[in-house]
Amino acid sequence: MISMIDIENRESLERYLRASQRIGAGEVIEWRVLAGGVSNRTVLVKRQSGESWVLKQALEKLRVPVDWFCAPERIVREAEGMRALERLAPKGSITPLIFCDPAEYVLAMEAVPEPHANWKTLLLSGAAELDHFRQFGRLLDCLQRSPYVAGFEDRSYFEALRLEPYYTYAATQAPEAAAFLTGLVERTRATRTSLVHGDYSPKNVLIHEGRLVLLDHEVIHWGDPAFDVGFAMAHFLSKARHLPETRLRLLQGAKAFAGELSRLRKIDAEAVDHTLACLLARVAGRSQLEYLDADEKWSQRERLLEFIAKRPRSMAELIDAW
Repeated sequence: MISMIDIENRESLERYLRASQRIGAGEVIEWRVLAGGVSNRTVLVKRQSGESWVLKQALEKLRVPVDWFCAPERIVREAEGMRALERLAPKGSITPLIFCDPAEYVLAMEAVPEPHANWKTLLLSGAAELDHFRQFGRLLDCLQRSPYVAGFEDRSYFEALRLEPYYTYAATQAPEAAAFLTGLVERTRATRTSLVHGDYSPKNVLIHEGRLVLLDHEVIHWGDPAFDVGFAMAHFLSKARHLPETRLRLLQGAKAFAGELSRLRKIDAEAVDHTLACLLARVAGRSQLEYLDADEKWSQRERLLEFIAKRPRSMAELIDAW
């Protein structure tokens, strides 16, 4: 089924919200398209009551230069993830769900109050506060220590949005690392020990009054906790390489993040491998870092092939070597 509405079209969105009785027949809304994501349409809606919602609509074909598809029914998984994480995570760190409409692949959540800032934007501007890294580590530690959560056994969205476009595709673009990446994929598929967010990145964090709010839960599943560590670390280390003026602070932040992870000692070697794999994927996979130019991507690729050939023994060693 193809959705009949486009929430980035104001008339289409207003007709939909009125027809579904989510706003009044004569209610006037303020509306703005939000930028940033490649897998969803996202808009901010301000109601006359003073409520502010963020609406997301899952896309089947993602907005990247190469073909990349994923079933839009994943919007239901994101809604389920929001409900579960609101129970498990520290209060205020997850946006409450307003509604989910599986037929139109749309959900709505409470908007994070203004003023707030996107953490990725802050980091790229040179604002690297160590407390933010520590909060990010504590939040992930909380999720990884959660008891078993039923309903997240299916990993098809994780396969379509992470393992294939990041690891499997990167293996075709960097054949020197193919054996390493293929082996890591198999180990990841075989590991089911923790709740995994799957998109644990600074771009999915808003900072309001000094506190972190985590967004985008469409690939949440029960799986390999080392993936979230590596996914986050790859962002910190890529930015450290890109921003020499704040490199030391970013690397200190990476260490502060790791220092909050109580399970890291048990999964350290796997977390290192996922970090290396994600770093390579972000310059050779389907979803590449937009802030790196061609020379930076090539340099990072070549450096990573050296690391993969002779892997660091621990996350601390990797950060220091980076």
